Amino acid sequence: MARISLSNVSKVFPDGTEAVSALDLEIHDGESMVLVGPSGCGKTTALQMVAGLETISSGTIIIGDRIVNDVPAKDRDIAMVFQSYALYPHLSVYDNMAFGLRLRRTPAHEIDRRVRAAADTLGLRELLNRKPKVLSGGQRQRVAMGRAIVREPKAFLMDEPLSNLDAKLRVHMRAEISRLQRDLRATTIYVTHDQVEAMTIGDRAAVMRQGRLQQVDTPQNLYRRPLNLFVAGFIGSPTMNLVEARFRKYKSKHFIEFGSSQLHIGEDILSERPKLGEYVDRNLIVGLRPEDIDDGSLAVDAPAECRLRAIVDLREELGSHVLVHFKIDTPNVRSDQTRKLAADLGTTAIEAFEKQNRRESGVFVAQLNPRTKAKERSSIDLVVDTSRMYFFDRDSALAIY
Repeated sequence: MARISLSNVSKVFPDGTEAVSALDLEIHDGESMVLVGPSGCGKTTALQMVAGLETISSGTIIIGDRIVNDVPAKDRDIAMVFQSYALYPHLSVYDNMAFGLRLRRTPAHEIDRRVRAAADTLGLRELLNRKPKVLSGGQRQRVAMGRAIVREPKAFLMDEPLSNLDAKLRVHMRAEISRLQRDLRATTIYVTHDQVEAMTIGDRAAVMRQGRLQQVDTPQNLYRRPLNLFVAGFIGSPTMNLVEARFRKYKSKHFIEFGSSQLHIGEDILSERPKLGEYVDRNLIVGLRPEDIDDGSLAVDAPAECRLRAIVDLREELGSHVLVHFKIDTPNVRSDQTRKLAADLGTTAIEAFEKQNRRESGVFVAQLNPRTKAKERSSIDLVVDTSRMYFFDRDSALAIY
């Protein structure tokens, strides 16, 4: 295996569209890197430039110790797995997996060794003599992965390989890919628009927006310490609740105010985010994840300063938890950043943020214990874990730390 390095890589199409702009990214030897972002953000174009399927406009791509800017795709020693399985219907599973090796005139005994080893790894041993038409979607995808594995390339490139599978099978195949990457320790670039895949498959994930890299980090750090409003709104399901608020100081205590609600911000939060002190008597954007809101009747010891009253708009029973959509009154938002982000993210938190602030009441989501007694169109007492709040500058959309 080998490292992959992209240095100041850009792609501008003949019509002037800049698909990727000054991309700097280092994938370590044996690392699984996920490129994630909404449709049109440039992630697939970046992958195709690494593969040699798309020429670069500027910058440098290194695979191993070799600059591959002008190296043809067939000579880059990489293997690709696409969302379409691209299997030969007239060939058996064995022959599909062996096809590329035969083109390279690999000795027959070596082909047999590699195919059977990959089949054992992927649980395909009993299917080697079958044709693709009798296989399930998940089995076909494993065959496509096996075809890549037998080549023993320097790196694997995967372009949304699970998008054609149903939801249950996607969950299973996510685990399969994670296990395979762990066992092989293969250098992998995995492209997806699904943030759940990004959180579960990669050692690290790179979030892209409009051809530009927004943040690269471990999935948990992207979730807990997003660098800007875009990453915060994109990573997480259900998506983060966002509201414009006023940061206030009364005597020695700090609060955030939105509509008629007021929540206390402890000194520990200010010590962790010293920049926040500069926002006293200023508006900012506050983010709160649904799982950081609790039913007040089940958290009797929580102080009054961390509670708010809301009206339940909708209750969704999901077995292990209940999603409660609730209304609170919020001020109007006038931010160019949030409007631009809404256009990028589509029907996610930012768009909801814009919509809710054109109404008298904003609709938010809480992920509650299934024991909650919350009822639709009834008032509810909610407890907010203010230590897990997120704060963003309303003009730059950057996180405040």
